[in-house]
Amino acid sequence: MSRSPLPYNPKILELFRNPKNLGKMEDATVSAVAGNPLCGDMIIFYLKISNQDVIEKASFESYGCVANIATSSIVTEMIKEMKLEDAWKISWKSVIEAVGGVPRVKFHCGILAVGALKRATRTYYKDKGVSPDWLPEELTFEEKQALEEEELAKIISKRMKAEEEK
Repeated sequence: MSRSPLPYNPKILELFRNPKNLGKMEDATVSAVAGNPLCGDMIIFYLKISNQDVIEKASFESYGCVANIATSSIVTEMIKEMKLEDAWKISWKSVIEAVGGVPRVKFHCGILAVGALKRATRTYYKDKGVSPDWLPEELTFEEKQALEEEELAKIISKRMKAEEEK
């Protein structure tokens, strides 16, 4: 069985080759991780947030594939100068649309990117000790998916370790 390369569009390839806002932000107000390097995709989002809850800067670090880097990059561009409440409304589907689409097997990259953004938002408000009315108590789809992927990676890691010890 041979594997053929995934059909990425020119916009995805450009964002992969020249990602926007790549790198650790030293003066970030908050950061959040989604994914797990054991399964191949991990994102760290950094946000600089004003006193008015506006995202002044966003950056990311990515340990993953073409789609992981491209979707993370586009999210950081989409949320610049947005109020956190508005950024919260971004869905993984809008991220996939913004990059011009990805193969179905890579939808999880958009889900992880939005999951990291939502985790950062929750962390920001938790650290402030407040919960705005618009922030749901229940985790969103993207947050749940990120958790499931992380739990799966832990299970796989344990199984691999057990096999190595045999």
